[in-house]
Amino acid sequence: MEYSETSPYTLRRVVPEDIPAICRIYNHYIEHTAVTFEMEPLSPQQIRERMEECEKQNYPFFVVGKGSLVVGYAYIHQWDRRQAYRSTCEITIYLDKDYTGRGYGRLLYEMLIGEIDKTQVHVLIAGICLPNQASVRLHEKFGFKQVSHMREIGWKLGEWRDVGHWQLIF
Repeated sequence: MEYSETSPYTLRRVVPEDIPAICRIYNHYIEHTAVTFEMEPLSPQQIRERMEECEKQNYPFFVVGKGSLVVGYAYIHQWDRRQAYRSTCEITIYLDKDYTGRGYGRLLYEMLIGEIDKTQVHVLIAGICLPNQASVRLHEKFGFKQVSHMREIGWKLGEWRDVGHWQLIF
């Protein structure tokens, strides 16, 4: 068996006690990278509202930990509020900057995609700020196919950014 830095790990549904760790992980990406187009760090209350929305919609939201430290999270949420899109969701994943490339994203996606109610969700969409080969590889490993490449669609950290969309149909 191949050695994995992901052992031992914990993989479970999100709980309110995870909010500070999720804020820490996500706010790093907001403040220091272009992988999210949010510009201002999120408060714990904003994270709580996102968690509650997932719970209300019966969408999965998981965290992965190394020991007692939460090192990543992934969830799905409604892609667009228009009624015709009701079975299309967006998938979101973020890993602690010090724990990328170690298999935690794969663990989260295996659990998350396995838990999706396919009678409720027909399509998953992943929006990826490009270039981001690690995210592209992760999504394509799970069968996502690129369906768009929008050039210079967002301005962050002093330059125009491209975004691609990957789609998985169940």
